[in-house]
Amino acid sequence: MKLTYPWFLLALLAIAIPIAIHLLQLRRPHRLLFTNTAFIREVDLVTVRHRKVQHLFILLARVLAVATMVLVFCKPFIPAAQSVKEANSSVLDVLVDNTFSMQLQGAAQGSLFQGAISQAGRLGNLESASGRLKLMNSGNGLVTQAAYKNKLDELKLTSRNPYYKIDEAAEAQTESKNSLFILSDFQKDSFNPKLLAKINPAQNVVLVPLVGKKVGNLYVDSVWLDDAFVRVRTNIGLHVRVRNGGLAVANDSPVKVFLGNRQVAAFRVTVEPGQAAASVVQVQLNDNALALGRVVTEDTPVTFDNTFYFTLQPAAAIRVLEIGPEPVAQQLYGNEPLFTYSYSKPQSVNYAAMRQANLVILREVEAIDAGLREGLREVVKRGGNVVVVPSASPAAHNSYQQLFKDLGLGTAQWENVTGTPELRDVAMPSAREPFFRDVFGAQQRAVTMPRVAPVLRWTRTGTDILRLRDGESYLADFPTGAGRVYVFSAPFSKEYSDFTAHALFVPVMYRMAMLSYRNEQFPAYSLTQPTVTLQLPTTNNELARPNGAADEAGFRLVKDSLTFIPAQRVLGQEVRLELPEGMDSPGFYQVQRQGKPITTLAFNMDKRESELAAYSADDLRKMVGNRPNIRVLEAGESGADLAKFQAQQTGQPLWRYFLALALMCLLAEALLIRYGTRRAVVRVKVAA
Repeated sequence: MKLTYPWFLLALLAIAIPIAIHLLQLRRPHRLLFTNTAFIREVDLVTVRHRKVQHLFILLARVLAVATMVLVFCKPFIPAAQSVKEANSSVLDVLVDNTFSMQLQGAAQGSLFQGAISQAGRLGNLESASGRLKLMNSGNGLVTQAAYKNKLDELKLTSRNPYYKIDEAAEAQTESKNSLFILSDFQKDSFNPKLLAKINPAQNVVLVPLVGKKVGNLYVDSVWLDDAFVRVRTNIGLHVRVRNGGLAVANDSPVKVFLGNRQVAAFRVTVEPGQAAASVVQVQLNDNALALGRVVTEDTPVTFDNTFYFTLQPAAAIRVLEIGPEPVAQQLYGNEPLFTYSYSKPQSVNYAAMRQANLVILREVEAIDAGLREGLREVVKRGGNVVVVPSASPAAHNSYQQLFKDLGLGTAQWENVTGTPELRDVAMPSAREPFFRDVFGAQQRAVTMPRVAPVLRWTRTGTDILRLRDGESYLADFPTGAGRVYVFSAPFSKEYSDFTAHALFVPVMYRMAMLSYRNEQFPAYSLTQPTVTLQLPTTNNELARPNGAADEAGFRLVKDSLTFIPAQRVLGQEVRLELPEGMDSPGFYQVQRQGKPITTLAFNMDKRESELAAYSADDLRKMVGNRPNIRVLEAGESGADLAKFQAQQTGQPLWRYFLALALMCLLAEALLIRYGTRRAVVRVKVAA
């Protein structure tokens, strides 16, 4: 047996106190005269003898009580035969998984996080209070036992995975032989087995998997709209996909949808473990303001992912620019408030309008100069769409060939048209074509289709939107840059086509315009993604700086009383924000510059954190393989196995047993005082 604090043995001098009390309580017997002295003398001898024995036992109980209490403060223990630590190492590293998945109810009372904190506190007893402890969640500095326990108490749940600390230690390439304890639920979607290969072979590692109860965990996997073009006071189909990341069935769980503070929809779902269910609800925006939405699920005990935040931005007017000999689409787009229409002649193109246009229609231009080709290339480069309607003039062929080359469409083959063009029928479009989604009714009727005379064919394979009855393409879609190019094979003039007079002309042109609109702001972002890219308003020139320069503290992310200044870079009308480390709370964050709000972004937890499937102790042992420095320890209920392992490494503590012995001695003293005197008195009465 060894003592942790042997200098406490000086307190054994306190044994003199009960001895002094015993000596002071000794009294000389009083002499009494009776007629039958022989009988009295015999009783007196029996009483005095009993009193002496009683006092000796009381003295012994008091001395033992004091001695055992002193040994309790000395903390005796039986040394272990072997230790997990090397002889030249006395530092203990502890890594506690404090991600939100640790909200799961443990096998005992309390969550897995509370159990991890409790067991990490017990691990602090592996070291003396000499400052050889390290809680890796709170930094790499060594702390005392008191500071270590304070840091454990301050530890809170966060969205950032703590396993990155292992990567940092591996990159440091230290020769430390410290012991590392990892207490985690070891989620399959969060824990990467490759981390085990990065651990220093000289470091002794103990993996402590914490096992929770099997429950269902319903969370919102994604939210999307039927159409990116959101119109005010029009029903919008909002798709809500919920997934069960737990290990039990989520039975008849309620789901509610809010826009602002107003509940707009509610439904119930039953989802099997690992499965998902999608529902569609109809919502409507009342004005042009950015709508802040929430999807709320109700399930316990894992509640961190019960709210999914999203935003809905009403679409701005789509800018359409037509370039051609005369305006053809003016009535088509000009009378509809969804579009902002402008027209330019080829000789006087409005390049300012082109830089802001979502859709540019180049129709039957005889000569396309280099400036116009460059302008069209910039349109598709930034994500706009271009519609090309060829000219029938042979003199324009070279210009179009150069345009197709600049746009990445390859070389076109031109038809030799002599005399009156031969018109051919356009085939009925397929309702399964994504371009015509929601354009036709549930039941298509046979209708008369337009007739056209193609003047070109293209060598690059695109997506045919409209075909002729003989199989040749009439309207094709080519992805180019960040945008798209739509090419007609025939001009719009009456000699070559009656398409502009056909009923199909309006939905096709509307569809191309609406597909040119792109909402640069996503409905929702993840807190774990590294950057967020936003498109700055083109009318707010002070937001863009020349040469891509930006005020380092210009853009801020504000949520209630929290303000974050992310690393940022402005490139033209685009700003890239790097999410700061401390930003781990889901919700709505307002993007501000110089105190002025620009937009509001919705941030949510990483979906991987909601998947509660975890590696078991056996799974971890298979991952460890033949690495002798890594050991997997089953924590068990209330950390019983961990306490057993601790005893194996530091020895068997004995202070609890000495404390119990001290209490037993005090109890024995009380019993001797209470019942010993009564027994002597009874003997006298019986003798009389």
